[in-house]
Amino acid sequence: MNETKITPEIVAQHGFTPEEYEKVLEIMQRTPTMTELGIFSVMWSEHCSYKSSRIHLKRLPTTGERVIVPPGENAGVVDIGDDWCVAFKVESHNHPSFIEPFQGAATGVGGILRDVFTMGARPIALMNSLRFGPLSEPPAVAGGLKDIEENPPATAGGSDNAHIYRRNKSILKGCVDGIAHYGNCFGTATVGGEVVFDDAYNLNPLVNAFALGIVRKDQIFFGKAEGIGNPVLYVGAKTGRDGIHGATMASAEFDEEALEKRPTVQVGDPFLEKLLLEACLEAMRSGAIAGIQDMGAAGLTSSSVEMASRAGTGLELDLTLVPQRETGMTAYEMMLSESQERMLIVAKSGREKQVVDIFKKWELDAVVIGKVVEGHYLKVFHNGVLEAEIPVDTVTDAAPKYSRPMKAVESRESNFFSRLSTLDS
Repeated sequence: MNETKITPEIVAQHGFTPEEYEKVLEIMQRTPTMTELGIFSVMWSEHCSYKSSRIHLKRLPTTGERVIVPPGENAGVVDIGDDWCVAFKVESHNHPSFIEPFQGAATGVGGILRDVFTMGARPIALMNSLRFGPLSEPPAVAGGLKDIEENPPATAGGSDNAHIYRRNKSILKGCVDGIAHYGNCFGTATVGGEVVFDDAYNLNPLVNAFALGIVRKDQIFFGKAEGIGNPVLYVGAKTGRDGIHGATMASAEFDEEALEKRPTVQVGDPFLEKLLLEACLEAMRSGAIAGIQDMGAAGLTSSSVEMASRAGTGLELDLTLVPQRETGMTAYEMMLSESQERMLIVAKSGREKQVVDIFKKWELDAVVIGKVVEGHYLKVFHNGVLEAEIPVDTVTDAAPKYSRPMKAVESRESNFFSRLSTLDS
C-alpha cells in the first residue's frame, strides 16, 4: 500500500475539521493513503452525508401504506394502484450552478434522471424550483418608504451593484438553458416549476430539480451489492477528470475564489444518457442484474460503498480496468471523478457477458472491474497496488452528525409592516 505524508494543509484542503481527521485516524488505526483520504472526504461531505441536516430530515414522515421504497435508496417509490408505482427524486445543484450555471443545472437534471431509472422506472416528467437574486434595481417606492429600513439590502443603491444584477441575469439564463437542454435532449418534458427572486439569493442561487418515472411493482430494482462472488461492472461513459471533489465543493462555503472551481463541475451528455437509460432498462428486463447504482455525487466511491453497505458485503475493485478518456489517471482521481452518465452494476454470476453484450449494442462501455466479497471492506487496487482498504460502514453510517445552532428568523414581511406601523404612528 502506498505510504502518504498527510499534512494539516492537505487535511484542510479535503474539507476535514481537525476533529474529523482524528476520527479517520481512529477508524483506520494508521495514516490513510491519499485515495483513502479522498474517499472519506467526499463521503463525509455535507453533500453526501447530510451531516448537518440528517438529524432534521429524520423528523419527517417516511412510512405509509403506499410507500414501497422509503429514503435510503436512489429514489423513493410510491404505489399508485393497479400494480403501478411512481419513482421520484428531488435534488439540488446549487453550488455547481453558481460556478457554471449551464452545466451545473444540466447535470443536476441528469443526476436525478439516473436516480429514477436506476430503480427500474422510465422517467416521464421533470419539474424544478428555482431561486435567484433580483435582475435589476428595485423601482422607487412613493412616499419615502425606502427610508424605513435602517440597513438597506446590499442590492439597493443602483449602479454600485450593477455587476450583481448582471451576474444574477447570467446565472438565471445559464440555469434555465441548462435545465431545458438536458431534459429536451433526453426526451423528458418539464411539466411545471416555480421561480422566486429575492435579495437573499444574490450570487447564491438555489436550483432544485425533480424527476418522476413509472415502474411496475414487481420490476423495481435496488442498489445492493448482493451475492458473494457476483461480478461488478462499470457501464456507461468513460471516466475523466471532470467533477473531481465535486461533492466537497458543493458542501463548502463560497468566497471570491469560487469561480476558479470550474473544473469541479461535471459536464453532461444527455444524448448518451438516453442510450444509458435504454441499455439499463433492457439489462434489467433480462434478469441478469442483481443490483444497480448511479455514479452520482462522489462517483465510483459513493456507488460502490453505498451498494456494499446496503447489502452488508464487501467489494474488490481493480481500477486498472476502468474505461478512461484521459491518460495517467490515478486511483485517487478515478475514485473521486464525477464524470456523468455512468452506472455500477452487480450482475448475477455467469451472466456478465449478457450484460456486456446489451450495453455494447447501445454502443456503451461495459467492463467487469471487480467482485462482491465476504466481509465489510472496500478494497481498491490500481496497477497491482492496494490503494485503499476501508471498512464500508465507516464512510456511510459512521459519518459525523452535527446539531448546528438554530434561531428563529423574523419574516421580511412582518418586519416591514412593523416598521411601517411605527412610522405611521
